[in-house]
Amino acid sequence: MKRSQRNAKNRRGRYVRKCPVEIGNEYEVDITETTPNGAGIARIKGFLILIDDTKIGDHITVKITKTDSLSAEAEIIT
Repeated sequence: MKRSQRNAKNRRGRYVRKCPVEIGNEYEVDITETTPNGAGIARIKGFLILIDDTKIGDHITVKITKTDSLSAEAEIIT
């Protein structure tokens, strides 16, 4: 029997949060922070998106290239 994503728990008993973005989709985001190595940080529904070659205050359109359980990576479209 397959559990629904909403009620699924990982092995440590924590609830698994479904990723709000999908690889290949485009989103408009605002860069609100940067990482120590210079990547810009944006958030979509609280989910961390990392984008290279950006600075705080940029409003850009990005395409998601990679996701994992904690964050996603994206490339700039415009």
